[in-house]
Formats: sequence, C-alpha cells, structure tokens
Amino acid sequence: MLDADIVVVGAGAAGLSLAHRLPAPAPHAAAPSVVLVDPPPGPLRPPRRTWCFWEAGAGRFDRATTATWEWLRVHGRDGAVVRRHIAPARYKMIRSDDFEALVERDLKDRPGLRRVEATVDGVTGLSDGTVRVAATDATGSRTDLRARWVFDSRPPDLLPAARTRLLQHFRGWFVRTERPVFDPEVVELMDFRTVQPRRGLSFGYVLPTGRHTALVEYTEFGPAPLSAEAYDRALEDYARRVLRTGALEVLSTEQGVIPMTDAVFERRAADSDRVFRIGVAGGATRASTGYTFAAVQRQSEAVARAVRAGRAPVPPPPHPARARLMDAVLLRALDAGRVDGPDLFFRLFDRVPAARLLRFLDGRSRLSEDLALGLRVPVLPMLRTAAELPWLRRRHLPVR
Repeated sequence: MLDADIVVVGAGAAGLSLAHRLPAPAPHAAAPSVVLVDPPPGPLRPPRRTWCFWEAGAGRFDRATTATWEWLRVHGRDGAVVRRHIAPARYKMIRSDDFEALVERDLKDRPGLRRVEATVDGVTGLSDGTVRVAATDATGSRTDLRARWVFDSRPPDLLPAARTRLLQHFRGWFVRTERPVFDPEVVELMDFRTVQPRRGLSFGYVLPTGRHTALVEYTEFGPAPLSAEAYDRALEDYARRVLRTGALEVLSTEQGVIPMTDAVFERRAADSDRVFRIGVAGGATRASTGYTFAAVQRQSEAVARAVRAGRAPVPPPPHPARARLMDAVLLRALDAGRVDGPDLFFRLFDRVPAARLLRFLDGRSRLSEDLALGLRVPVLPMLRTAAELPWLRRRHLPVR
C-alpha cells in the first residue's frame, strides 16, 4: 500500500517551492497525496539564506519579499560606474525564514499533504514500480515511506564529474549605520573596488533596505573558502574604505558556498526512473552566476503542470544546453586566468542592454543575441577556451 503518490525530500527552497505548487484537492477532482520530509533541527537543516532574483510583475512569493529594486549598479575597479534600469522587471530579495513562513501558512491544513520530520537514509526503486524512502526520525525510529514518485532535493556529497569547478563563497553582514549612507533605490550588484585575490575575483554586493540598513556581502569566485576572520577583515575593509559607512552595527551574518561547475547533473536517479533530483542537486544553479532561486521556480512549475495533466512529472533541464556551454567556456577561461574577471563582468553590464543581459542570464536569449553578447567579451581567449573544452577530461571534484 502506498503512503503517498509523491514524496518530496527536503524542505529548503526546492522542496517547499514544489510542495507549494503541487495541486491541492478540488471538488470532484483527483489530486496527488504528498509527503514532505524534512530533517529534524540540526546540521542537516539548511542554514538561513537570502535569495535574490529578477521578475516582472507580481510574483508568487511577493508576500515574503524583504525589498525590491528597479535599479542595478556595477562598479569597476577604477571606480567607473554602470547603472541600469531593469523595469518592468524588479530585483527581489527574499529571506529564507520569511519564505518558509509563507509556504507553511499556505500549506497548513491542506488536504492530502503530510509533513514528516525525519532524516532520509536512502531512496530505492522497487520491483513493483514504486519507490521506498528509508528514513529515521529524531528518536531513532524507522519511518519508511512508499510512493509513486520521489523528488529529492538533498545536496550531493560528491559533484558529478566536471572539467572546471570554482566556488562562489561569501559572507554577509546585515548592518545598521549611524549615518544615512545607503541608497534604497539601487542594488550594488557587483562592486570590484574590493582587494582582488591572486586567483579568481572578488566583489562587494549591497542590498539596501533603507538609508541606514543593508545586507553587505563580500564574495569571491575562487578555489577555496576563507576563514570567518578573513571574510570579516574583507567586509570591514569594504564597508569602511569603499562604502565609507563610518560607525556601524552588525545585526546578523550569513555565509555560504555555491559550487560553480560545468558538471552535468542527472535529473533521474541511477536505479529508478521514478526518482528525480531537484534544486541544486538537479542542476538548478546557474554555473556562471550562482543564481538558483528563479530556476527552482521554473522547474517546480513544470513538474506541477505535468502532475495536473496526468503526465510523468519529469523535471526539465533548469538551463538550456547553449547556456550551459557558454557557462562552461566562461568558467574555464576564468579558472585558467585567460580573462580578467572584473573587467569582463563590468564590460558586459556596460555594453549590453539590461533587458538582453537579463534574458541571457535567465537562459531565454536567442542565438543572435548570444552571438552579439560574445562580441562584448575577449574573443580570442574565449575561442581558445571553447576549442580546448572537448579535449579536457572530466574529473570528480569535492563539493567544497
């Protein structure tokens, strides 16, 4: 006997987004029964996060947004500035606590949905075409489930084989300043006036929520994370020397590591065609930028549409093949030191119209637009990198 039609493993951004979109029972209409499995409080729970994305018009999770902006700004190392208006899109900021609270309110008492607090130990396809999810609750008791379909959002312990792997690693301070130093109308998307590392690149990132308050982050694309002390020194330098904040109070912090890789993430599990990986585990992170949230929403909506239509709910590729190829070339060129990262990103924002650049970053640009964009980057180093990619061996690289 089945415990559910669908089991969703993990209640982070991907798991909650999918559960939120799956159809609820309606009068005289069948809807799937869903079990959402989340680990007990502890190290397996994802840390608090801030997610950002751009979106035109009203959005599904607007009630959870902390702030939105129509203006983005990029600073070059020499202080040159590019300021872009992205309307009708807006850049939106959601904190994970607010997102989880919104989804939990909406799912509370929804018929056909059950939440289970347990650690998933394994997911196995069975001979009768169903799937067994083996789990252990906080007391150590077994809580096994059987389902028709399983969507697994647990992050991988080992990345798929890749030719290139950089890490986008960062630490952010939520700050309050004595003086009104922030412009609440503009996001500082990439500020390259930070001290650049020997390998990779670094930038500041500022999400202002008022004249006195903001999330200020120091981010690197590089081979390895820093210590908390090194991040704090970099943040102190950026806040005092570059932003000239003066006295400030650090209200809270957040820190993270996002793999940037040209690995091919399989969306189906190896031993069952009814187990799918979603979110970061399913390749939702854009390799060249680290953005994930918007791709998670596209993936979740596609699965929910398939469920409503009675089709096999196979998650689509989060990013088109051409975008993945361009990302692979860019990552390799950055990692090999063939291009100057700060100069390349500043040049893109300076020379490519905002709407076209956002379409590219979303993977919705046309081939002609991609070719035009390619002319705005160092052509010869990129062509050399593209030519060598087919000859490079893919290797298994650690997540961090």
